[in-house]
Amino acid sequence: MASVDYIKDFRDSKRIKALAKQIEKELKKPINIMEVCGGHTHTIMKYGLKQLLPPEIDFIHGPGCPVCIMPKERIDHAIALAQNENNIIATLGDMIRVPGSKSSLQKERAKGKNIKMIYAPFDVLKIAQENPDKNVIYFAIGFETTTPMTAALIEKVLQLGLKNVYFHINHVLVPPPIKAIMDSGEAKIDAFIGPSHVSVITGAKIYQEIVDLYNTPVVVAGFEPVDIMESILWIIRQFNEGRRAVEIQYKRAVSWEGNTKAQDMVSKYMETRETFRWRGIGDIPYSALKLKEEYSELDAEKVFADILPNQPIDDHKLCICGDILKGVAKPFECKVFGTACTPQNPLGSCMVSSEGACAAYYKYGKLELV
Repeated sequence: MASVDYIKDFRDSKRIKALAKQIEKELKKPINIMEVCGGHTHTIMKYGLKQLLPPEIDFIHGPGCPVCIMPKERIDHAIALAQNENNIIATLGDMIRVPGSKSSLQKERAKGKNIKMIYAPFDVLKIAQENPDKNVIYFAIGFETTTPMTAALIEKVLQLGLKNVYFHINHVLVPPPIKAIMDSGEAKIDAFIGPSHVSVITGAKIYQEIVDLYNTPVVVAGFEPVDIMESILWIIRQFNEGRRAVEIQYKRAVSWEGNTKAQDMVSKYMETRETFRWRGIGDIPYSALKLKEEYSELDAEKVFADILPNQPIDDHKLCICGDILKGVAKPFECKVFGTACTPQNPLGSCMVSSEGACAAYYKYGKLELV
């Protein structure tokens, strides 16, 4: 049996073009497809998939970027915590660059605040052990993909008996914002390309409710161009056959039930919040997680509650990240896109994040081809 090259084979230009021809052949009606995850947006832009497809297929960019949806007041929490010289703030990747109401973690670090950009949650352990006289606060972000790693870190902190580690939990869930967008009726969405890395943890079962409520196909796709093109073909075939279902294109990693051990680890330490404010979208019930009450001694939101601001803060007036995250606008429709707002000087979170739609359009897009 021939081996599969999971990079080369899934980026093969002949396969991509063959799928494009088959899509054109089988397409019978215009279809608006929301790719929920920013990773899919970047693949679509990077490989010019929009240009290979019939104009009747339109991509709508969704809220599946954890950095993009983080509201300013949550960033302000991290900035407020960083003002105390006894605190060390640790967080992942692009989060350090996202603007709050008046500053960012990157700017605060430049002023001398003790802020660490880490590559994996368990880096927190080393920081805490090397700084026993400091409070190490992990600003945890991400969808269901990264939540088990935070849960595993919590367990390790408890096992080691570390008393100087705290958690500011900002983990969010995929299905609730999809429902909020569909319920608003603002965006015309016919089908969804589901995020694959999230689904490795949760299983594809979490999307069945979306199919049942809105009669829309959901195909869980990998992040390579062949994955996305094949998923589009599957969506077309569902419409042609009069079906609406959850299908798993990314079978090499995703199952229906998901990683139940990881799910159990998360549920051991966390529970859903009654509501969470999404940047540009607003309050969405049961769309995020928090530490359970029995672990409140680790909860930075409770331990440091007296210094944390709690006023909701709107985005910059010229920024339309909210509309982009809701699927009612494209990045190039923003008046400051590519001019006042660039990756070097971002006004909005969609330009900051490496998964953001604006960053994808800026890096790969030629506006006349969009």
